[in-house]
Amino acid sequence: MLAPVHEVPAFISGPKRHLINGQWVDAASGRQIDVVNPATGEVISQIAAGDATDIDRAVAAARRAFEGEWSRWTPHQRRKLLLKVHDVVLDNFEELATIETLDMGAPLQRTRGLAEWTSQVLQFFASQCDVATASTPPNSLPGNFLTLKHLAPVGVVGGVIPWNGPLIGLWWIFGPALATGCTAVLKPAEDASLSVLRIAELLTEAGVPDGVINVVTGYGAEAGQALSEHRDVDRLAFTGSVGTARSIVRASATNFKRLQLELGGKSPDIVFADADLDKAVPGAAMGVYTNSGQVCVAGSRILVQRPIYDEFVARIGEFTKTVRVGDGLDPNTQLGPLINQRQLDRVQQYIQIGGTEGAELVTGGNRLDHLGPGYFLEPTIFADATNTMTIAREEIFGPVASVIPFDDVEDALRIANDTEYGLAGGVWTRDLSTAHNVSRGIQAGTIWVNCYGVLDPSIGFGGYKMSGYGWKGAKEHVESYLYPKAVYINLD
Repeated sequence: MLAPVHEVPAFISGPKRHLINGQWVDAASGRQIDVVNPATGEVISQIAAGDATDIDRAVAAARRAFEGEWSRWTPHQRRKLLLKVHDVVLDNFEELATIETLDMGAPLQRTRGLAEWTSQVLQFFASQCDVATASTPPNSLPGNFLTLKHLAPVGVVGGVIPWNGPLIGLWWIFGPALATGCTAVLKPAEDASLSVLRIAELLTEAGVPDGVINVVTGYGAEAGQALSEHRDVDRLAFTGSVGTARSIVRASATNFKRLQLELGGKSPDIVFADADLDKAVPGAAMGVYTNSGQVCVAGSRILVQRPIYDEFVARIGEFTKTVRVGDGLDPNTQLGPLINQRQLDRVQQYIQIGGTEGAELVTGGNRLDHLGPGYFLEPTIFADATNTMTIAREEIFGPVASVIPFDDVEDALRIANDTEYGLAGGVWTRDLSTAHNVSRGIQAGTIWVNCYGVLDPSIGFGGYKMSGYGWKGAKEHVESYLYPKAVYINLD
């Protein structure tokens, strides 16, 4: 299949380097990693393969910047900078959306749609530049004491983000770092680094001082591990798998760095018999299929009350057949390819396991060979699934839904909470009491009622249980880039 005609951004051509201390530099080893377009399987660029040496250089640059002139920037100066970043990024967003689509496969329909969200998140962090406050709480000390409490920037922040949405993920590190006066070293996923590198280039154009923002590309086992172990990194934000998170938790013991972890999910999306199925069917389906299922919060366990179970299965099966899969450059495409051959093989293996364990394949499950050598897969629905099946227990990270029947509220909550994860959940009902009781009863950090997947940076989201800890968005996120400091002053 020929890819749709679309102008390829000039940025993509030629090998890419690290951004360290405001300079574009090669990997110390000289090695590079091929960048593959998942819609075609073709190599479209190269990125530097960083390792511990590159991380050392980036962290040292970030430390110098943190202790240098950047530390004297006022909240107003940082706010002006963030607003300048906002304008520069939005002015170049069409290019950024195209780069993201070519790099990790998400349809232009999705990547272009992130412009307004990006505007919102940057303006939110610009509004938070005054969070590092000082207060004078009363004390009960004998004598004449004045007590102060400060919030101060923690220092050098490390970030490790995944490949499923770098155009979004990087702002959860860069945004609060710029707002609070911290500095940052970001390690994007080796499968999708191009949009991060282009944004880093735009940040320098917007006036971010040298060393405040640094980007080192490379493999997780090399650059990522070095960043998580580095003794001069004060805080690390990680989004990814539970297995890698365990390694990061152990590595953080080198200097007891603060951690923020957003991990996997196997989120329940609960459809009650009184739900509006005209909304619940497409809503629950796209709660799984969005970004080709490569979303941590995907509602991949769809729990449906028995009186409407058969109707729901039939309707979601028909809806699924209408979802358009193809090259993300085609404006009509709703679902793009999976990120690489390894992920495609992994998802197809889960589909095979689902059939072996007795779930009914309603629709989908096949690789779409007619679309060419890209990593395209039909969105897939399994019915008659149980919560003990592998497809209902393990995160698949692909467009695969398991539809599970339940009897009543108590049964729904029992099934929903029978998981080691606690990232998100959904409820579809017309009954206000059911909405409140079930959303309160689901053990997860983010719950949606009669919708799925919407996020506001001023509200935020986070995980529970083995889905991690730490909040993204809202004042809590910004304050996690600060540490409290008490000052006792004897006035006698």
